[in-house]
Amino acid sequence: MSSRVCYALPPVRGTYAENAPLRDLVWFRAGGPAEVLFRPADADDLATFMYARPADLRVTVIGVGSNLLVRDGGIPGVVVRLPGAMGRIALEGTRIRAGAAALDAAVARAAADAGIAGMEFLRGVPGTIGGALRMNAGCYGREIRDIFVEATAIDSKGNKVTLTKDDMGFTYRHTAAPEDMIFVDAVLEGTADDPAAIKARMEALVAQREATQPIKTKTGGSTFKNPPGHKAWQLIDDAGCRGLMKGAAQVSEKHCNFLINTGNATAADIEALGEEVRARVKAKSGVTLEWEIRKVGVP
Repeated sequence: MSSRVCYALPPVRGTYAENAPLRDLVWFRAGGPAEVLFRPADADDLATFMYARPADLRVTVIGVGSNLLVRDGGIPGVVVRLPGAMGRIALEGTRIRAGAAALDAAVARAAADAGIAGMEFLRGVPGTIGGALRMNAGCYGREIRDIFVEATAIDSKGNKVTLTKDDMGFTYRHTAAPEDMIFVDAVLEGTADDPAAIKARMEALVAQREATQPIKTKTGGSTFKNPPGHKAWQLIDDAGCRGLMKGAAQVSEKHCNFLINTGNATAADIEALGEEVRARVKAKSGVTLEWEIRKVGVP
């Protein structure tokens, strides 16, 4: 690691690790290291870091790496990964306050136990609440904006900011919140219902997901956004891409909108396969697929 980055980092209560491997932190199990990996102690520690860091220091946030492709050259600057302590879940009537590091599935289970309906879909969303906020994650006809009340974030100057639904500007798999804001928690609201009924609905979603998606493989989840009026998987299938391979990367036979690492695929293999799929779909249907998976780092 360059000493420039090393010496420029402000003192924190959390931890810094230089040249930190990331491949075991992302679901694809591929990609290069972080120049520096920073795990803040808590939201105040993160705010201190953002306030005191050099203005030109590149900061990248990762959750549990479920919807992320880290390129093989790694990520320059500082990668922030929130610790489990920033994933606490608290009940407030029919509302839940969840730390950004909380797993979406854990929030769904907590809501079900408390008799709060409307959050069942989160059981099928891989990743954390922070990532779900950043991309307005959803499945089975529901998304974060349907249950969102407010979020707390740390901005690029280290200020703690509260964001309303209007501030978030949710659209399909996107939020208008500034890219350099780091979410630290969110308040989500459901409706009261019988816990047993909620759990039954949730288990049905889980069974459907396991039957139709390659969730027990090294994958990054849904690869491409559904274009208006189309299903991405159908376009990919129609273009003859089911089972297509590049190196050890493969288009899933089970669900065409999932790319999987069948062994020791590099991030370059996975990205090249995705681009090949996009080219074939464009040639066959005239539709340009947009990546849903976030690609970070340098080749």
